Amino acid sequence: MLPKIQGQTVGRKENLASQQIVEDHLKNILKKQENQNYKAWKTPYAPKNPHSPFGDFPKEYLPKEKANQQKVIEPVHETSQNALITNKYQGTHQGTGGRTSSQLQKKEEYRPAPPKAGAYDQRTISVSDFRRYYDRGDLPIKVDHQGSVNRIIWKISPEQLDYHHYLPIFFDGLREKMDPYRFLAILGTYGLLENGGNKILPVIPQLIIPIKTNLNTRDPSIMEVQLKVLQKLVLSGEMVGEALVPYYRQLLPIMNLYKNRNSNLGDFIEYNQRKRVNVGDLIQETLELFEQTGGEDAYINIKYMIPTYESCILN
Repeated sequence: MLPKIQGQTVGRKENLASQQIVEDHLKNILKKQENQNYKAWKTPYAPKNPHSPFGDFPKEYLPKEKANQQKVIEPVHETSQNALITNKYQGTHQGTGGRTSSQLQKKEEYRPAPPKAGAYDQRTISVSDFRRYYDRGDLPIKVDHQGSVNRIIWKISPEQLDYHHYLPIFFDGLREKMDPYRFLAILGTYGLLENGGNKILPVIPQLIIPIKTNLNTRDPSIMEVQLKVLQKLVLSGEMVGEALVPYYRQLLPIMNLYKNRNSNLGDFIEYNQRKRVNVGDLIQETLELFEQTGGEDAYINIKYMIPTYESCILN
């Protein structure tokens, strides 16, 4: 029996990869109303795509502006441009206009606005191992081009794969924003979790770094995918939830940052709830699943890292 959270059953069958493609098409339609195009991978924080299926062209054959272009633009936190100004009236000469010193208006002392901390700014998205392995043809999957639904074909049955090698690679690919890497990584991860059985539990320590890297990108679309995969992970086998408890210190700080980041729309409708793409709600669902599957020490560890969390289990 699957656990129920907020009136809905977690772990239901959903095609997360197709949902991401539909969302991209919807955002593109909305952007066209502003005479713009939306492409998820065209962001200064994501790695640039290769020039061709065979890699990048030599620099001597590229225009100068493209040859000197960096692969990834490092994020720069927004700071106040006026911080360099020390005095609002510095370097100006003003006459008294016949007024005495007591009648002159006092000069206002300029106080620059404090710079933003940038806690919610997106971070640089590093190139995943999944992309490198797929481009080299080292992964046992390929795209199924027949039909209108995105599917993958396994060259080797998932039950026969080495989970210590392949499962961390597929988890690392969850931060990809371009297809076919994105939908192959998502469907491949779901396929491995559904057919893993007892092979998943020993691989938990190797999954922590990819999960933490994906969450720390602070990209809402990547965080939504990773949180849904985390819910699938804790339900994929016995003792998996308890095996994650020692790693809460690596996983929960970013959840504490985004747990209450919801929009107060008043009496308006938030359609993200229907699509299950609201980061705050997904974090709440994930924490409740952690508590239900993590054993006796789960709640006290969650409460230590996220003080605002309230238990969902009635005593």
